Amino acid sequence: MTGEARPRWTAGAVGGLVLIVLVAINLRPALTAVGPLVGEIRDDLHLSGTAAGALTTLPLMFLGSYGLLAAFLRRPLRPEALMVVAMVALTAAIGLRMIPVTAALFAGSLVAGMAISIGNIAVPGIIKRDHPRSITAVTALYTVALSGGAALGSGLSVPLQHATGGSWRAPLSLLVVPSALAAMVWLPRLLRVRRAAAAAAAAGPVPQAASHRDVARKVWRSPLAWQITLFFGLQSSLAYVLFAWLPTLLADRGLSESSAGFVTAASSLIQIVGNMCLPLLTARLRDQRPIAVLVGVLTAAGFAGLAWAPLGGMWVFVVILGLGQGASFALALSMIGLRAPDAATAAQLSGMVQGVGYVISALGPLLIGALHDATSGWTVPVTLVIAIAVTEIVPGLGAGRARILD
Repeated sequence: MTGEARPRWTAGAVGGLVLIVLVAINLRPALTAVGPLVGEIRDDLHLSGTAAGALTTLPLMFLGSYGLLAAFLRRPLRPEALMVVAMVALTAAIGLRMIPVTAALFAGSLVAGMAISIGNIAVPGIIKRDHPRSITAVTALYTVALSGGAALGSGLSVPLQHATGGSWRAPLSLLVVPSALAAMVWLPRLLRVRRAAAAAAAAGPVPQAASHRDVARKVWRSPLAWQITLFFGLQSSLAYVLFAWLPTLLADRGLSESSAGFVTAASSLIQIVGNMCLPLLTARLRDQRPIAVLVGVLTAAGFAGLAWAPLGGMWVFVVILGLGQGASFALALSMIGLRAPDAATAAQLSGMVQGVGYVISALGPLLIGALHDATSGWTVPVTLVIAIAVTEIVPGLGAGRARILD
């Protein structure tokens, strides 16, 4: 028995998927393209090491900001309006970063994080509303587009810099093209929705749904919602740990800096395969508890192998870690739609899960870095990473049961 009926792929549904993918590929490059260029930016603007590090961490701190704000809004924007606002704000943030003033670079990074948070929160509610019969499949497609956009952002920034004359501003400014395109493509859909709503209101009284704040109150008081939030936060913290510390760990084990970076990038690309595996894993399962256990075990084994196993078998654990983290991210986002009874609840649940979850995840790299400095080694930090991977199974077992948020 499965949790979803067989989907019906109409032309309208396929068009909706294209719109979701177009937004998804814009939600990471503005973050990941900066990392490979940090050295050039630092030298050009004479930034300190702390200031250069803030360029990459500042937007990450705001990835769930809209989710924390959404619960207090009296009347939220329509999902289509959120998508347009997210892409317009992202386009503005990219333009702001191109102003030759250091303060504008940091301001643009902050706005980019907030814009991305709006898109992050809006998409799960749209998937629940428009694709209720294929939540895991569409969510997997969405996470594949997210991962692909992240990989393109980090992988193409330096080649584009060389191709455009060596300025770090050129590859970052080119990101304005896909974000502006996404805004323009979503705008007609927003206008159609508004016209349809106006016509429905003119035709007669519209049934009143539960108020936004009532839905928010019930979601934030739900134990099931907190289980999903903890699962999302813990698995995301491990993803940030991978990006922040895996290259250093591998370099300390004897790999060159370039090889360590290549291994980290390969693990990120393998996560795309993990994203795509989720619909296959859920195809014949009544609920998602076995998957929650599987991804926790794979993630723990992957980190342990990369830290302690002989380097000759390193690529086995790269694959294990990539599959575990890719499937866990897709699973966490799928749970939002699977556990919510309707699109309004899914949107509010998405805000809570990602708003709180990204705050939790930001603590992971900081804690691992502090332990590494305090112990001058990797045994204690890696032991904690493995403990987090095992601990994420506990809320995963609660969130994975086939039930609906009341």
